[in-house]
Order: sequence, then structure tokens, then C-alpha cells
Amino acid sequence: MKCPACSRELKSQETGGITVDVCAGGCGGIWFDNLELQKVDEESEAAGIALLNVPKDPKLTVDQAQKRHCPVCPDIFLMKHFFDAKMRVQVDQCANCGGYWLDQGELASIRGDFKSTADRKNFDQEFLHNMTKNELEDLQNQAEASLKRAQKIANMLRFICPSYYIPGKQKGGAF
Repeated sequence: MKCPACSRELKSQETGGITVDVCAGGCGGIWFDNLELQKVDEESEAAGIALLNVPKDPKLTVDQAQKRHCPVCPDIFLMKHFFDAKMRVQVDQCANCGGYWLDQGELASIRGDFKSTADRKNFDQEFLHNMTKNELEDLQNQAEASLKRAQKIANMLRFICPSYYIPGKQKGGAF
């Protein structure tokens, strides 16, 4: 399997019951198959400690702007996105197989963001609430303004067309 960042051969490394592919002696990046990253992404998960110091070639520079191919699905480009709601670490992920490519240092940043899954969930819920709070308030204000306009129109129509002229409400009416 080829490294998506520097094209060197990736080496398998087992830690904590998972086997990941590392670019040891190259760029120092790590390939996680689908759902493997979630087993090492928190400080409390000891398996991730062994992956924090992958040896890197100090002379090698990697172009971060370069599009990268998935090492498992070579015809698919990896998509860049933020790993979590804190938006500190941008990772590469394959839309086909769900694997993650982390450049050197990104795993340490991810592990430092949250101490546990509960902390991550609490932050995500608070973030979502803060993101939607203003939009929901705007929608509520718009709905209240529409209701007031509708009530004004209904009040005007009461004077124009009193209920005793509404069809079916009077005997022998004009309607």
C-alpha cells in the first residue's frame, strides 16, 4: 500500500488490537481503516500512545494542498474535512471505504481535544445548540410576524364581510 502523501510504502503496525498502516521513515502519516480511528482518538485510550511518535524523514516535505488518492481505493481521492466540531484538525477521509489519513501530529491534536466520548458528545450538543439558536430565534420571530399580519387581515375582513353575510350563516342571504 502506498502513502497518499509521499508515495512511500506503508508499513503495518499493530497496537491495542488494531492494525494500522504507517509511513515510518517517510512523512510519518497514519492510515486508519474504517472505524479504527475511533479506537485511539481519545487520551484515555492507551492504544493510541504507540502511534504518536511515528518516525519521520526530517528532510521530507509534504505538499498539504495536493489531492491525495486513497491507499485502499486508488481511484478515489480523499476528502478533506474537520475531524470534530472544534475545527482544529483537518483530516483526509475516503468516501468509499471510510478510512482516514492523518498527517504526522494530527492524531496527537485529535487526542488532546476531548478526554472522553461523553466530553465529545457534550461539546457537539452545545455546539449544535449555539449554531442553530440564532436561526431558530429568527424563524420564530418570522412566524410571529406572519401570525400578526394574518390576524390583522382577518380583523379587516370581519369589518368588510361580517359573519352574518358569510354563506350558510344567514337565511335567504345574497350568497
